[in-house]
Amino acid sequence: MPGLKRRRRLHGFSVNRLIPNAITLMALCSGLSAIRAALESNWKLAVIGIVVAMILDGLDGPVARLMKGTSEFGAQLDSLADFVNFGVVPSLVIYLWAMDGTGGLAWAVSLFFAVCCGMRLARFNTSLLDENPPPWASKFFTGIPAPCGAGLVLIPVVLSFELGDDILRSSVLNGVMLVAVGALFVSTIPTYSSKRIRIPRRYVGLVLLGFAVCIMLLYSTPWVFLSVAGVGYLVSIILAQFSYQATRKKMLAQESKEPEGSNTPNGAMSSEKE
Repeated sequence: MPGLKRRRRLHGFSVNRLIPNAITLMALCSGLSAIRAALESNWKLAVIGIVVAMILDGLDGPVARLMKGTSEFGAQLDSLADFVNFGVVPSLVIYLWAMDGTGGLAWAVSLFFAVCCGMRLARFNTSLLDENPPPWASKFFTGIPAPCGAGLVLIPVVLSFELGDDILRSSVLNGVMLVAVGALFVSTIPTYSSKRIRIPRRYVGLVLLGFAVCIMLLYSTPWVFLSVAGVGYLVSIILAQFSYQATRKKMLAQESKEPEGSNTPNGAMSSEKE
């Protein structure tokens, strides 16, 4: 019966899953709209579209977990949106802004960035299938995350809004940025992961105050704030190398001190440390 089938479909409908997926789709629409803005040479709007996609990308996962609406469909949709928003869209924006009409090599460089982003996301997705990751894996990413890579290649564009584009619009400079960040996507260097950060209760007020200050700076001086944030992330990549080595050495030392009869798997240790 058609009516019975329809009622069954509605019975399986979950608003808890709809809302996180709707946020992901909003992020995808924002990223795709950045392409239209770039085609119209509206570079500020193009950057805003990608930044909005970053913000929404940071919200869909926590909202899904908060509402207990996580699903395999949502995970796959989020990965697809990340590839488009932070791989395809930034490479097209940079190409149209600085490298259009400079030959086939410029297009190859843009493709390189997008492909590296896709490979990075595929590697991340397969790493989730590892049942016994090393105990320090929860504290670090392998390579830079897709949204951070998109932000890094946009630094010249953002800076040009304040400093002018005489030098920053160089096809060579932006080509080097695309290649360098693409290489960081597929590299094995450790970078900080914010997913396991726990804020002590006594610092919650201070963190909220800092967040409010960031919002005010983003509103009042958006291009300066975004540029400083990008440079700050570059510094964090360097610091993460030292932190990773120290964390790895500490956890390996703890692992070696365990009784020989202990069969605690790495995965269990990881959950305890998290």
